[in-house]
Amino acid sequence: MGSITRSFANNITTSGVLLPASLNNNSIANVTAYNAAIATGNMVLISSQTASDSASISFTTGIDSTYKEYQFWFIDIHPRTDGVNFTFNMSTDSGSNYNVTKTTTAFGTYHPESDSTTVLEYDGGRDLAQSTAFQPLTAGGGFGNGADENLGGSMQLFNPASTTYVKHFIARTSFYHDTSASNDAFLAGYGNTTSAVNAIQFKMSSGNIDGTILMYGIV
Repeated sequence: MGSITRSFANNITTSGVLLPASLNNNSIANVTAYNAAIATGNMVLISSQTASDSASISFTTGIDSTYKEYQFWFIDIHPRTDGVNFTFNMSTDSGSNYNVTKTTTAFGTYHPESDSTTVLEYDGGRDLAQSTAFQPLTAGGGFGNGADENLGGSMQLFNPASTTYVKHFIARTSFYHDTSASNDAFLAGYGNTTSAVNAIQFKMSSGNIDGTILMYGIV
């Protein structure tokens, strides 16, 4: 016991502070609580909406200065019309209008079930340049409305409550293309407004939508 006590004492300064040598990688397993000042990157579920043959899914509350980042997760998004695109737009007036000016960039990959071809390309048909139009989150002509055809993915929206900076977003979706192929779509851009963005809407480029969207705030 005496040797253990001496060893421990040798790792304490005269002011009672533990030296770095007294700690190791195994010590973290026994920690049961963290100081409140340590950011742990928690995802806080704010709301969840499920559409069934609906015109759109809109989030008009919960987007404010509480969080610097918001994430939207797309679960089993399904179009009622074949060959359409999944799209979104933002609002600065709590959803009265979805018409924020956007500049974006996009690329995607494509691989059919037949293994006949593979594609990796910039998607100039999906990017926007100072446009208020709804932004496609899919590519290459759209995805299918078959019973088993759907989309999954996510989108990040950064500091929407800022009244100083433009509003950046990053999205990635994986979906069943209407030509029986896998599509992986990547999108990034910004809403070119210094007004606070406080609502967002998702819908198909044509026809109604099924599926669930979860909105999280990132601590």
